[in-house]
Amino acid sequence: MEWQEISNNWVWVPPRPIGVVHFLGGAFVAAAPQVTYCRLLESLGRQGYVIVATPFVNTFDHQAIADDVLNRFESTLERLQATVLRRKFFPIYGVGHSMGCKLHLLLGSLFAIERAGNILISFNNYSARNSIPLAETLVTALDMEFTPSPAATNRLVAQRYQVRRNLLIQFTKDELDQTKGLQTLLNDRFPGMVVTQTLPGNHLTPLGPDVNWQAGSAFSPLDAIAQWMRKEVYRELHELEKAMLLWLNPCVPR
Repeated sequence: MEWQEISNNWVWVPPRPIGVVHFLGGAFVAAAPQVTYCRLLESLGRQGYVIVATPFVNTFDHQAIADDVLNRFESTLERLQATVLRRKFFPIYGVGHSMGCKLHLLLGSLFAIERAGNILISFNNYSARNSIPLAETLVTALDMEFTPSPAATNRLVAQRYQVRRNLLIQFTKDELDQTKGLQTLLNDRFPGMVVTQTLPGNHLTPLGPDVNWQAGSAFSPLDAIAQWMRKEVYRELHELEKAMLLWLNPCVPR
């Protein structure tokens, strides 16, 4: 399978789809999600999920970004339903990493969308001055803040978020993560519907292209070392993949 661009989204379609994943990445790596999150997304795709990864460039107006990514996603979904999906019903899941979590929360709070659930990884809802450390003085002097602000985002989620089923994932060495506060908000809104998991890793664990080592005609010690290194590098990412797939479809053995 190969990635294809449809309506300014990057799309990966498996042979026998069972669902659709709308993916939104982190603020500074979201411009090319088919590259920066390649292994994670293709892992989901190989299990039957159509991947629609929407690239975006971060600005101060997060509500405008959410509106734009939703329009592009729905345009792509409409084209897929008219062609490869043949307008059959497939559950749609939102998957976000870091700022992508905030965007999915805004989508679920501000727009009438249908989602079977959301997976929110390393939720980040910092203020502009904390998110842009090199420009902290300028941001503070100009009184610049994201729209909606962190506090306003929390109020929206507490009052209007409509996606009932959620998996929240945090990592043991992630100093940027704010999942704990989000867990409280969602548990209050949908008691018993929120699952939180803590996995080994850090804020960058979901990232990474899939590096396939091509062994020679005769398997050499170098091939063995390369495969061992690949396994170690992706150990934490593999744990993330397993957790996500188990939540998406708990009936499939892993």
